[in-house]
Amino acid sequence: MATPIKIDFVSDVSCPWCAIGLGSLNTALAAIGPDAEVSIHFQPFELNANMPPEGQDITEHLSEKYGSSAEQQQQAREMIRARGAEVGFEFAMDKRGRIYNTFDAHRLLHWAGLQGKQKELKQALFKAYFTQGLDPSAHEVLIYLAGEVGLDKDAARQVLHSGEYGPEVREAEQFFQRHGINSVPAVIINERHLISGGQPAEVFERALREIMSKA
Repeated sequence: MATPIKIDFVSDVSCPWCAIGLGSLNTALAAIGPDAEVSIHFQPFELNANMPPEGQDITEHLSEKYGSSAEQQQQAREMIRARGAEVGFEFAMDKRGRIYNTFDAHRLLHWAGLQGKQKELKQALFKAYFTQGLDPSAHEVLIYLAGEVGLDKDAARQVLHSGEYGPEVREAEQFFQRHGINSVPAVIINERHLISGGQPAEVFERALREIMSKA
């Protein structure tokens, strides 16, 4: 009999380590196979909630936020590219020239969750931003991605233009912040076990198997 596992994956679509973490988690779940009955809920977190609509140059942003030099940023990009390749995710860092506000993307993800397509949209958003260099704040990009994963594009347009699910996203963000989540990815298993950061697949698999053994 499969062990029920609930996973809250707290992340932002502009977070490279979140894409790596999801790839690692997918690998771990594939290794565990039918022994676990897993439900994944993607929870919102904004790395840059005050980012203006036009976004900001990524090099400038990282220098201002973290004080990192161009050389340090290049080293980080190489590490991220290598870690992404390990889990089958392509980072085309030369295409990621700007960083954007992601609030509307989180609203659309909330709606996608109600339609049973949240994971598909989340992965499409990661690919759009990190591999294709698209703007995840642009409504036309979000509507296009919704259609690509089998969601109704007109309904997606209505969600985006209406501001729908904004309060739900803010409430979820505040909930996880109140519970000590201040960096992402944060992977919460069965509402009590926390795995932080873009860990390797074996870390997720080991933790999941241990939790399952005690269930």
